[in-house]
Amino acid sequence: MTERPPPTARCLDLTRLISRAGRGPLTGVDRVELAYLRRLLDEALPLFALVRTGLGHVLLDRDGAGEIRRRIEGRAPWGPPDLVGRLSRRASPAKRRAEADLRRLAVDRCRRGRLAAMLRRSLPAGAAYLNVGHSNLSDEVFDAWRAQSGATVAVFVHDTIPLDFPDFQRPGTPARFKARMRRVAAHADLVICNSRQTRADVTRWFGGWGRVPQTIVAHLGIDLADPGSPGSPGRPRGLPGVAPYFVVLGTIEPRKNHALLLDVWEALAADLAAADMPHLVIAGSRGWANEAVFARLDALAPDGPVHEFAGLPDAAVSAMIRGAAAVLFPSRAEGFGLPAAEAAALGTPVLCHDLPVFREILGNIPVYLESDDVYSWKQSITRLADEKRAGTTRHAGGNPGAGLPTWADHFNLVLKVT
Repeated sequence: MTERPPPTARCLDLTRLISRAGRGPLTGVDRVELAYLRRLLDEALPLFALVRTGLGHVLLDRDGAGEIRRRIEGRAPWGPPDLVGRLSRRASPAKRRAEADLRRLAVDRCRRGRLAAMLRRSLPAGAAYLNVGHSNLSDEVFDAWRAQSGATVAVFVHDTIPLDFPDFQRPGTPARFKARMRRVAAHADLVICNSRQTRADVTRWFGGWGRVPQTIVAHLGIDLADPGSPGSPGRPRGLPGVAPYFVVLGTIEPRKNHALLLDVWEALAADLAAADMPHLVIAGSRGWANEAVFARLDALAPDGPVHEFAGLPDAAVSAMIRGAAAVLFPSRAEGFGLPAAEAAALGTPVLCHDLPVFREILGNIPVYLESDDVYSWKQSITRLADEKRAGTTRHAGGNPGAGLPTWADHFNLVLKVT
């Protein structure tokens, strides 16, 4: 581990979180960025936040970053759009309000091409830049930070899935992601990886490009919404009242392999009477390149055993997981698998594809199955449904949550080197 002097300040990039304003519940990467914001606000070291906007970059101090946290968490509303926002026809109403608040809260701003000058005049020498959201990894950003006296750059790489599985991506995504990662390989002082699997993938790809920065592995923490907290919406309406149900979480896109579960439920329907059918709850927004699965979902009977929910708040998802017979993860690839770890922490059984990263994070907690083995998934689901009816469900890992990573462990490692 390379020894560096401690930073004089930290600057967290919040471009991804701001881009999510008005777009529903946070995704996994969004939640990591929010976890960093929360923790760094509690640190004594001076804190700044950098955000790319439609006009350039905005710099916030600790107070401004704290106000952004309150808005992201729903504890304060976004303000009205300003004149600049009202003239920005291409931005959504939510983005206009968010960027207007950024301008109101900013301690400094700059247009495109002027980022290096803004950092020089507003940040102390020796500041550390942290980018944990896979956003704003541009030549301008890296060049600007490289021009700062004593500055260091740390980037969180969550996975290399767009490079390893390009057929699962939106058109153009692999090329854009590759360009970002090549910049990280060339310019970052430190790459933070969420698993040994991600670090192996980073090393493989970056090594082929000629430079592998220093890397560390810091497992993500498990931070669960309390389904019983005041104001919690509880379980979403429409769940089966008596029949056991199973949950699959995540965007409906090819990598998540929802097609396997639809095949399993068709096989179950061929063997069981309607009254004996377990239910499947698909919790996630529709994504991309998955028209065959979307067509199958559209053809489902509204009163059948398969239910689709999008945009559920975290507390509702947490309550739903607690009542499930199991949570299902037939995903073909993961960088970490945060929803699976969260389900395990709640004490709900987990069935998942036998991926190395699930073994690394969850150990012997899940039941591991192959991602194309309809028969084995059907048999395991049938058994767990029977156990749920009989009230004999047991958590495979013994004590729910025991041994799973925490945010305290994550930051105890990361903040020693950034």
